[in-house]
Amino acid sequence: MNEFSECGVLIVDDEREIADLLSAVLRHEGIGKVYAARDAAEGLALFIGRRPDLVLLDIMLPDGDGYELFAKMQAVRRTPILFVSAKDEEVDRLLGFALGAEDYVTKPFSAKEVAFRVKARLRGRGAGATGARPAGSGARSLAFGDLSVDLDAGEVRKGGELRELTAKEFKMLRYFIEHPKRVLSKEMIGEAVWGDTPFGADNTIAVHIRKIRTKIEDDPSNPRFIRTVIGLGYKFLPDGS
Repeated sequence: MNEFSECGVLIVDDEREIADLLSAVLRHEGIGKVYAARDAAEGLALFIGRRPDLVLLDIMLPDGDGYELFAKMQAVRRTPILFVSAKDEEVDRLLGFALGAEDYVTKPFSAKEVAFRVKARLRGRGAGATGARPAGSGARSLAFGDLSVDLDAGEVRKGGELRELTAKEFKMLRYFIEHPKRVLSKEMIGEAVWGDTPFGADNTIAVHIRKIRTKIEDDPSNPRFIRTVIGLGYKFLPDGS
């Protein structure tokens, strides 16, 4: 038994050859459970029924687009999702990252490389978007004024009201919380949240922070918690001072 033998990966792609190739390579790399869907409807059904740990999602599907399916999946459960698409324009990649995707791989691609990226995300999921407690920490829920963050449940509440964060947004907020009052560069944030510097890092990170602010700040244009440090990056102020 290897470290991925209990992990499940869902592939949603209408191209049988690609789905079969990815399935074979992922199994060869030790992924214990691999599921494949041909369209959005089947993909959502498998996502709900099988509860995979990660999803490889094509954007162009016969009964809808991957962006819509991404939103539906994230509404059900925060799960790492990697887009796999023939759409290689910069705007498509930025949109994927803005939605909260873990990665964006363009066709044609190396199946071995995709498997490597999948394993990297699965390996880091224990301290990532699912809200698992960080090693050495006894805290299950943290409060910052009227903002509370449950690290185990992966939930964020503002004034008692649940605020829905994407997997990437929660992972980024958690990273800030774990490094209070410390200036974090975009490179540091990219490495912690994406595992490397994401494509279009400046815009991608700025978009995620803007979305987080709209969910946790009283006034997103004058943030209390996540402050911009011009020329250096960002820092989290737990007391909002």
